[in-house]
Amino acid sequence: MNILLIYPEFPDTFWSFKHALEFVRKRAALPPLGLLTVAAMLPQEWSTRLVDTNVRDLTKKDLAWADCAFISAMLVQRESARRLIARCKEAGLKIVAGGPLFTNEHAQFEGVDHFILNEAELTLPAFLNDLAQGRPQRLYASTEFADLRQTPVPRWDLLDLKRYACMSIQFSRGCPFACDFCNVTALLGRRVRIKTSRQIIAELDSLYAQGWRNEIFFVDDNFIGNKQFLKTDLLPALIAWRQGKRGIVFNTETSVNLAQDVPLMEMMVKAGFNKVFIGIETPDEACLAECGKHQNKNRNLVEDVKRIQRAGLQVQGGFIVGFDSDLPSIFQRQIDFIQKSGIVTAMVGMLQAPPGTRLYERMKLEGRLRGELSGDNVDGTTNIIPAMSLEALRKGYKDILQHIYAPKQYYQRIRTFLREFKPPQTSTPFRCAHLLALIRSFYQLGIVGQERFHYWYLLLWTQFRHPRLFPEAITLAIYGYHFRKICKQHVN
Repeated sequence: MNILLIYPEFPDTFWSFKHALEFVRKRAALPPLGLLTVAAMLPQEWSTRLVDTNVRDLTKKDLAWADCAFISAMLVQRESARRLIARCKEAGLKIVAGGPLFTNEHAQFEGVDHFILNEAELTLPAFLNDLAQGRPQRLYASTEFADLRQTPVPRWDLLDLKRYACMSIQFSRGCPFACDFCNVTALLGRRVRIKTSRQIIAELDSLYAQGWRNEIFFVDDNFIGNKQFLKTDLLPALIAWRQGKRGIVFNTETSVNLAQDVPLMEMMVKAGFNKVFIGIETPDEACLAECGKHQNKNRNLVEDVKRIQRAGLQVQGGFIVGFDSDLPSIFQRQIDFIQKSGIVTAMVGMLQAPPGTRLYERMKLEGRLRGELSGDNVDGTTNIIPAMSLEALRKGYKDILQHIYAPKQYYQRIRTFLREFKPPQTSTPFRCAHLLALIRSFYQLGIVGQERFHYWYLLLWTQFRHPRLFPEAITLAIYGYHFRKICKQHVN
């Protein structure tokens, strides 16, 4: 059987990095890890082909070759998924669908023949067994959680690696916290399930054997959910694996309590981690209590961020406005926090209620749900009726974006970060892509861009004050170009 694995296109979003990727001639930030893992679970005698529509078009030849299409998607890929399903149906293909979009909204996709919902390690085998016996059902779901020790190595060989800026890998699923707006615990549970270090090294070996020598993103929702295992097992294994492998660096998502564990931060940096995304959400204690973000309460969050930066980890942050406890002053407080902390990559969104969360159930009970979830954290939309007027929320939200991504404030924030950041004493190998990005930034940012004064000042300031951080300065300047493009779409 010929299986066509199809990944829908992402719209132009904050995390797509579409406009930044143009500087290094890449087509997508990350590969479709879910589909690559599913591909490894299919019968070996089947032929498989991956079409990630973020890096190339789905062709008539692809459709003519295939017997069946497997599609996986997130909410933000909803419209692209609909178009792909229509094309596959027109071509006469059987369609199998899974992933977060279909787990939440499978009833809205009549054109799909079979749904493989929840975690594929549990539901895909039952479908394959029924298919082999000629009696596949339409829907396969499970309330159980998978044993990740049974998860196979993803099929990296299906990728055109040169099209991607970063690879992705998964160590754990689940999160020990239960923030009421987050659907991670609803989908994946509060018990942190992990792969063995041997599995992770095998996946890295496989990726390295394919020729990958660049950044790798651990997609875990909270990488430090099992600190003891990290310290005694995984991080020592990563430290040993990276010996002699120049160019490989890691980034991931963690909770802010990382800041209080200096030995863990030191080990992560030694293992090759250089960035972490942290859900800060809000500097307001009442709002943190409201949403159950107890791990962020009673802390000096600005100092926590700076402590992580000084350890050698750039902090990327998530922020939310629209909590019931928010006062009109929250918009300026968010701006002040972001600027003072030096969080350059600051994702600010309006509060949304994903299905399955406690927030969703509360909004439903109070009759405050409105429309469907967009899946885009920074498009200035919300699927709830906020306590403050929607007009005031939208205006305050736009004010934040206009301020923090204006050239003056954005470049000021880069310098705030670079003053704190203490990277390890290791060098990243120079690549042609780095030179290409630098030259393009000279023109796009330094000559024709509205930020040209701030751009040249940053380069001179960095060269004289922190010359070792010159690559970081260029990278963050390019990111700013992308972020301003995205913000302009939602502010105007």
